Amino acid sequence: HLHRRPPAAANATSLPLPPSSSRATGVRAFADGGSGKSDDSASQPGAAAAGDGAKKQQYGSGWSSRKHKCRFAENDMMVMHPDTNRGIEVLLNPIYNKGTGFSLGEKERLGIRGLVPPRGFSIEQQCAKIWESMNHSGKTNMHKWRSMQALQDRNETLFYRLLVDHIEELAPIIYTPTVGEACLEYSRLFRRPRGMYFSADDVGHFNAMMYNWKTDVSVIVVTDGSRVLGLGDLGAHGMGISVGKLDLYVAGAGIDPSKVLPCVIDIGTDNEALLSDPYYFGLQRKRLKGEEYIAVIDEFIQAVKNRWPEALVQFEDFATEHAMPILKRHRHNVLCFNDDIQGTAVVVLAGVYGALAATGQDPADITKQTFVLCGAGSAGMGIANFLHTAMVHHGLTPEEAYERFYVVDVKGLITSARHFKDGEPGVNDIRPFAASRHNKVTTEGMKLEDVVRLAKPTVLLGASTVSGLFTEEVLQLMGEINHRPLIMPLSNPTSRAECTAAAAAAATGGRAIFSAGSPFESVTVDGTTMHANQGNNFYVFPGLGLGTILVGADHISDGMLNAAAEAIPAFLDDAALARGEIYPRINQIRDISVKVAAAVMKQAVAEGREGRAGKIADIIKHEGSDEGSDLLEQYVRSSMYYPEYRPTVFAPKYSR
Repeated sequence: HLHRRPPAAANATSLPLPPSSSRATGVRAFADGGSGKSDDSASQPGAAAAGDGAKKQQYGSGWSSRKHKCRFAENDMMVMHPDTNRGIEVLLNPIYNKGTGFSLGEKERLGIRGLVPPRGFSIEQQCAKIWESMNHSGKTNMHKWRSMQALQDRNETLFYRLLVDHIEELAPIIYTPTVGEACLEYSRLFRRPRGMYFSADDVGHFNAMMYNWKTDVSVIVVTDGSRVLGLGDLGAHGMGISVGKLDLYVAGAGIDPSKVLPCVIDIGTDNEALLSDPYYFGLQRKRLKGEEYIAVIDEFIQAVKNRWPEALVQFEDFATEHAMPILKRHRHNVLCFNDDIQGTAVVVLAGVYGALAATGQDPADITKQTFVLCGAGSAGMGIANFLHTAMVHHGLTPEEAYERFYVVDVKGLITSARHFKDGEPGVNDIRPFAASRHNKVTTEGMKLEDVVRLAKPTVLLGASTVSGLFTEEVLQLMGEINHRPLIMPLSNPTSRAECTAAAAAAATGGRAIFSAGSPFESVTVDGTTMHANQGNNFYVFPGLGLGTILVGADHISDGMLNAAAEAIPAFLDDAALARGEIYPRINQIRDISVKVAAAVMKQAVAEGREGRAGKIADIIKHEGSDEGSDLLEQYVRSSMYYPEYRPTVFAPKYSR
């Protein structure tokens, strides 16, 4: 994410090699080994100290012995930008710096012999040392966030390797919830520029500014900082969200870190604390509104299209009144998606599919489910619309699918009797659901408990941010109506969840299938353990982005999103389903992303959206044979960046 980033490697290609290449092997090997040493690391003095024998045996003694073969093959090199000088400049550049990981040969040719300690360490040893230090008692999550940022500032490869190796523990540090705390103080924590800032003062110059970023870009995460997590308007501090999200793209899907770009669109802030903060680094003026605001977003999108026409743009943390209109305005104009709307909807649908599998049903049985949804904001209606699309996909008519939903907001049940003001945000999304509730049985404004008693839902969804909305009476009703009710309090943070895992377990005797938007501990009631699942968008966006890029699609369709949702619970085995688990473990995220990407690519090809001249369709056509049973997954794996130390050299003819 450096402001100015040189090329990553001499022969690193923007597209993966064919799956028949020796580079295409299982991603599981990533966790099993692979030398972190350079080409001549065997000559590194002191490379294996006493007690390191087992580690040396596990990881091999050199570059050629590594077990995994991702896109960076054995003969690949890290070729430095010709503007880079020998000596100390190498160590001050986080892209090239290896700390104590340079081989003796590299020290000599890079002019750093004597500038680093004599003993060398493998990347595995470096990770172990840092991880031990980070986990000393008394270290807060915020301290760990700052430590990771400092590591990224000095050694980017080591940063991503540590993140990949400890993704389950570090994802909550790099991203939510800890990044939210960091965003509150982002101006004061600012040390090194990452990404790009487009402000209202730059209007008319966005096209030219895009060329200040010197490398090709595959994925952009952009926010206007108007609704950062559950913290509200944080203005330019939203950059922390864009940076953290893209770090997860790199770790979770192997997107090359040289091809990601975090952005913030600074059109002011309505946060009085920031407006009066003498150290706030964003525009200290009120936010643009209306057509002025839309014009800024439009200029940004057009500038992206002009500079990187195939890049994927992910909208992140836009305010409710803007999120859906922006998505609808640009969904068919640029390759894009909104993670808060579409990503959340996909992970909820994946949870529903997982719950169906846990109760011995198929994805098509979603047509038999009845949903009560609490919350009619952009997130809630995004979930409802996507669930509706899935039900239509599996055979219901649109009218039949709408009748399966009961939407409740702060005023109670929404029916055809509700008066809507034309032009209000989200009205067009709510209307068809309201129209399906037009009979005498349901009445406008019915309380949630009465709606549950009447509708007899199989699924109870919460996107209301109202803590305790799912009362004991409501939860008990769900347990009486269903043997295994699916209860999903999705609101973040934990303090705003509609119910706790303990409340759901107590009210249903531990029989509920439970999934929340925040982490909860599993609960045991009378010997029955209710597993507390967490529906994390991290399951979705890395693989969705990777698959979309690899297949060359120019649009992310609802069919591709549905394919992603079905792929996630397919990763679970029978034992996990029996325990009530409806999502896999986060520590399997790279494997999950491979499955999601492959499913997305297959759906894109089926819809005629491939943009790779039939290359992906040809791979799929050869699947099913003994030799090609997983060709597409091999192809996906072969494209994934894996953080390891590669032999570093200067560009030919430019060595200094």
